[in-house]
Amino acid sequence: MDLIQGIKERRSVRKFKDTPIPREIIREIVEIASYAPSWKNTQTARYIVVDDKELLKKIATEECMMGFAHNVTIIAKAPALVIQTIVKGRSGYEKDGSFSTSKEDKWEVFDAGIAAQTFCLGAHAKGLGTVIMGIFDEKKIGEIIELPQGQQIAALIAIGYPDEKPKAPARKTPEELLTFL
Repeated sequence: MDLIQGIKERRSVRKFKDTPIPREIIREIVEIASYAPSWKNTQTARYIVVDDKELLKKIATEECMMGFAHNVTIIAKAPALVIQTIVKGRSGYEKDGSFSTSKEDKWEVFDAGIAAQTFCLGAHAKGLGTVIMGIFDEKKIGEIIELPQGQQIAALIAIGYPDEKPKAPARKTPEELLTFL
């Protein structure tokens, strides 16, 4: 798949076929995502894959999704959920613990976003659909999955074989997005 074509064709998929994803394919996608750039090559993104149906049911609740029913439905019907985490205190920091940038600890989330999009593009290239979700109760999900110490949940990514082909939403023109000085 051509890179530009993949970027333009990748969509947020919210409906999946009830087909398990081979773990080897997810491993390949994580390998692709490992090439995402990060602050001083800190590579702080981590991926916890939940493909156990009982564990997915525990996460796909109104409580864990902060009352956002749409995410409950997506997770309940997805064959797997990727919980993207970041290793805290590395991205955007110097070795002495001080910040390298005025963005302070927010740089961690910037790196997580780059890694999440790279993961989703890798999944798209492998014929899988994804949707990145940000409405969730990090503490409750962290307890359910026994989040490793020193990590923080950055995003949830539902993944599976698409059972829909969403149309591209309208895009702003370069003139609306671009300023030359």
